[in-house]
Amino acid sequence: MTPSMAQERGEPLLQSGNGAAGGGAKGSPPPALARTVLKVLMWAVFLTWAAAIFFYPTKPAQAAFEGWMAATKQSLFGITGSIFLAFSAPILIVAALAYVYISVFPSDHVHVEKNKLKTLCFRLWTFPVLVDGPFGVVSAVEFIGIVLFIVYVVYSMTYYAVESVSLISKFGQISLTYSELLLYIIGLRFGSVGLFCMAFLFLPVSRGSVLLRLIDIPFEHATRYHVWLGHLTMALFTLHGLCYVIAWSLEGNLLGELAAWKEIGVANLPGVISLAAGLLMWVTSLHPVRKTYFELFFYTHQLYIIFVVFLAFHVGDFVFSFSAGPIFLFMLDRFLRFWQSRAKVDIISASCRPCGTVELVFSKPASIRYNALSFIFVQVRELSFLEWHPFSVSSSPMDGRYHMSILIKVLGSWTEKLRGIITDAQEQGRNGSESETGRITACVEGPYGHESPYHLMYENLILVAGGIGISPFLAILSDIIHRIEEGKPCMPKNVLVLWSVKKSNELSLLSAVDAQFISSSVSDKLHLDIQAFVTQESQPPLEEGIVGDDQKATGMFVKNGTTMSGLVGTGNNFWAGMYFAASTLGFVLAYALAQAYYVRRLNVFAWWHLGLVLVLCMAAGVALPGGLVVLLWHLSEKRKAEDDRWDAAAAAVPRAQDGEEEAEQTTNGADAADGGVSLAAVKTTRYGCRPQFEAEFAAFAEKAGGGAADVGVLVCGPPGLQASVARECRSHNLGRRGGRRHRAGAVFHFNSHSFDL
Repeated sequence: MTPSMAQERGEPLLQSGNGAAGGGAKGSPPPALARTVLKVLMWAVFLTWAAAIFFYPTKPAQAAFEGWMAATKQSLFGITGSIFLAFSAPILIVAALAYVYISVFPSDHVHVEKNKLKTLCFRLWTFPVLVDGPFGVVSAVEFIGIVLFIVYVVYSMTYYAVESVSLISKFGQISLTYSELLLYIIGLRFGSVGLFCMAFLFLPVSRGSVLLRLIDIPFEHATRYHVWLGHLTMALFTLHGLCYVIAWSLEGNLLGELAAWKEIGVANLPGVISLAAGLLMWVTSLHPVRKTYFELFFYTHQLYIIFVVFLAFHVGDFVFSFSAGPIFLFMLDRFLRFWQSRAKVDIISASCRPCGTVELVFSKPASIRYNALSFIFVQVRELSFLEWHPFSVSSSPMDGRYHMSILIKVLGSWTEKLRGIITDAQEQGRNGSESETGRITACVEGPYGHESPYHLMYENLILVAGGIGISPFLAILSDIIHRIEEGKPCMPKNVLVLWSVKKSNELSLLSAVDAQFISSSVSDKLHLDIQAFVTQESQPPLEEGIVGDDQKATGMFVKNGTTMSGLVGTGNNFWAGMYFAASTLGFVLAYALAQAYYVRRLNVFAWWHLGLVLVLCMAAGVALPGGLVVLLWHLSEKRKAEDDRWDAAAAAVPRAQDGEEEAEQTTNGADAADGGVSLAAVKTTRYGCRPQFEAEFAAFAEKAGGGAADVGVLVCGPPGLQASVARECRSHNLGRRGGRRHRAGAVFHFNSHSFDL
């Protein structure tokens, strides 16, 4: 593989066109030693931070921590600075090193080699260990993470319980009974363990986080980790509050303690407010509630601001600094998302397909780059000012530089109202009337997703979709076909699509693929087999051609004033790194000034007041110096977009003169004459049945080369479909079923691509 091919295949999810990705773009690449040193340094800092949290309950760790505090508490930042340096600064240091790494070594960061398929780490990430259960499909690495968190909580609470019993025996004459004192101590320990778990809670929901980019975990997967950590954290905080409520009840002073807002020590009332906000978010995030009442879940989750701010009031500045680092990273991401989401995006086309699916095509600048596994969040202000919904991108970056499309299936009130706006506008357009009722004010966040285009790393690829889950796979098919047509690096040679739908009219979504025709030159290099399964119809519809054709209505154009904003955390590495650096330094400077000229000069001593000062300094660092960098970033993206428009306009003149546009329009016809085939010709439709994954996988593996083959399996669909596919991948990889070994010993790498928000 040539270096140029490797760079093309491993192109970043988003990378600015001005080479902002960093070194290595020109001249000789940086030495491998520097890359290794950075990796080792990041792992060393992260593991030291994790070990400090894990061993914090032990006496040696407590002694070391007390020594650290004694040595550093005389600084301007006091005890808060000591704790922040020990438990929050490490994750910020890892983030800073990550920006350096992905900027200096972009090709290594996003390059996916075929040999990586055989590494133990990659196999652990793609091997499903758990298929059925409360966690859904869980890979080996995820299972290890779950076990480590369970061990940490059980080990910490057991250690604290034993220590508490021995500690109580040393107390002299006190007014509290043994039970009350034990409840106080155990409740305190539940709170401290929950605070450490909360340090991890905010990391997965930073959509454009450099940490997620570094380890190539897309936000759709990271959301699962946030859900798991949320359950764990809220369970610990609930037990924390319950212990104190029982103790206060035993004392006979429950209401008085609940309403207490102390100056020195923990303020109880803010803790009650924070816990109440957390419980509301927790209850409404449970799957039955979230699935039935998504709007309720979404709106109550905005209480995270109340949850965090009143937690700072509750515990004060120095206790809050145990988890302030990850919260600061989340604030960085949230502020940048706010800036990006302010842009009202032009909609090139908004249309409804006969099967009821809505298609939106957004205008985007050429500088925003993505891959076929990306997704975006969409807001329509006519429907809601707060609701954002995730959708997989259905277009390939090879389809065009200035647009991006999504397919939306009508499943709830939000999507139903959106379809109503579009159908009403199309009906008025057919009648020749004009009205503002068809106005769609759309805002977009993203794109997000895998840093690496995983669909390009396998020679053998199986795509399993259920219903609208075909959307990302339409982008994948278009991407693969276009890459082969244009002679760009593309690994897939054998592609099998297994697509299950309820009704045959859904099969018309296949016409959304930009590359509708496979030329003979492509078919020689790509073996594509599309197997469609219509589960609720026993035979084809009577009307001939209804399955293959999709006569969608002409799309409506909505001019909102601009294209998608490039202000996204996964975007320009230079500006993203500058934003992080400016915000972090601004936060440190703001806190230093507040300590010197406010806290000490005015003798501020109330814990809740100091907690408020810390939170305000974090916000000031993000909003002021960070906001200035974002403004400069915005102006840079705006100027770049204008330059791209001028370049596109200049390039269009010679193309028109040479008749290239006409030639492009007749390409498919020429290819047809050369013996090419359409996508419909490679599709086989079966009625009244579901795919038999065991037989399909075994047959595909046999054709792909048996035991010598690595097969990538991507699935997008409901949890039941994901579980079935994961179970089959696991059985093939284990190689045994009922004591007999499979003939096809290929290794199946499982990866899901769907949203369960």
